[in-house]
Amino acid sequence: MNLYTQKKRWKWLLFVSAFIVFLVILYYSNVLLGEIAREERQKVSLWAEAVTQKAQLVNYTNHFFDEVKAEEAKRATQMAKVIKKVFDAPLDEDLTFYVDMLQENKTIPLIMVQMDGSISYTANVPEEVSKMKNISELGDEINAFEQLKVYYDRPKYVVMYYRESKIYTDLRDYMKNLQESFFEEVVINTASIPVIITDSTEQRVVIAGNVDSAKIATPEGLHQLIARMKSSNKPIEIDLPDQGHCYVFYEESSILTRLRYFPYIQFFIILVFAIVAYLLFSFARRSEQNRVWVGMSKETAHQLGTPISSLMAWTEILRESDVDPSIVGEIDKDVHRLETIAQRFSKIGSVPELKEENIVEVIDQFTAYLRTRISSKTTLIFNAADYPEITLPINRYLFEWVIENLCKNSVDAMEGDGVIAINLIDDKTHVHIDITDTGKGIPPQKQKTIFKPGYTSKSRGWGLGLTLARRIIKEYHKGNLFVKSSIVGKGTTMRITLKR
Repeated sequence: MNLYTQKKRWKWLLFVSAFIVFLVILYYSNVLLGEIAREERQKVSLWAEAVTQKAQLVNYTNHFFDEVKAEEAKRATQMAKVIKKVFDAPLDEDLTFYVDMLQENKTIPLIMVQMDGSISYTANVPEEVSKMKNISELGDEINAFEQLKVYYDRPKYVVMYYRESKIYTDLRDYMKNLQESFFEEVVINTASIPVIITDSTEQRVVIAGNVDSAKIATPEGLHQLIARMKSSNKPIEIDLPDQGHCYVFYEESSILTRLRYFPYIQFFIILVFAIVAYLLFSFARRSEQNRVWVGMSKETAHQLGTPISSLMAWTEILRESDVDPSIVGEIDKDVHRLETIAQRFSKIGSVPELKEENIVEVIDQFTAYLRTRISSKTTLIFNAADYPEITLPINRYLFEWVIENLCKNSVDAMEGDGVIAINLIDDKTHVHIDITDTGKGIPPQKQKTIFKPGYTSKSRGWGLGLTLARRIIKEYHKGNLFVKSSIVGKGTTMRITLKR
């Protein structure tokens, strides 16, 4: 198993493990949030039922209050008639029944005032009122009383002030408090439910709570909010004192709404964290790899320096001896080749110097050197005469390294038997260099993987050749290196693209 495949498997294993952990967390969160949502919905249902029951209680109490009010009005009117009867009756008439009725009055407040404003009789009034001597001391409070003028010896008369009983007054205050508490319980609810109570036309808001006041400030906003609440829950119909038929519109609490979106927010946060962590680790890994490659390259160049100098000296000695000049020439070529390789390694990690070079000439010279050092069964085709001069800014040492690497990979793919063809395409904005072989081809799923560090199909390979080649083209020459086409069993075309 090569290094890249092993690393890739570990990466997938970690990814699958993280994904499973995330699914478990998401599942548990959804279960927990589902239970909370069910509790919230139960609260909303109980609240809606309580609103209906409370509205019925308010209506029943209001109906009872109306009956008491009518009864109190009858009693007050009856008491006024009794008093008038007492004053208007002849002196010989038996008034015991009427006097008993006046004495048995324990609820209706009465104040009898003489013509001069002096108070002559009180009943069922506060103690401070009963101590008053003149009606003027009551001030504006007297306006709360009904009055009845009774003549007893014309033009003499007395004025009787009366009103509903204290029981009725207390009951009226209770009804007012009951209605106010109803609104408070509906609007200021413990479940934080957004509520709007409108009249029967759904145009006028009676009261609202837990909603944005800006949304109901305009008819359009109110209509949209009511429509949304209608789609969530059926409105509650109630009858309220002084308001008539009303509708109670409501929807889920803001807490429940936020809880509903929480899993998605959680997923997004975890996803962002995972992506950022992956990018940071990848950047750190690439930086570490770059430092290792640079260090190894410079150390290799340094180690090659001494034997290369020695070989160059021995070449000069051989040239002066009786040695076949052709042999010395080939040895000299290889020594210069070693020097070129050392130059390549020394330039890794530093910004290379680019010079204007005729790439047709560079490729031609390199292929001429390579032909004598590959299998005789391998045909390397590049006809420099077919192309005009193409000048581009390149680093000759590094650029030859890329061509060498691609050609040697092609030789290995063909197992030393086949054809390698190098073609140039100039489209005025880019120059494309296609290197085509008749080897075993690259499967589609591997066409991007081959550029990953550590990936190799060779038993003794390091898996760095194509990685360095692509880096030289992309980072140093601002071009691109990729698999243009490949058919398993027929061959592969690698393309280098350089900007004009």
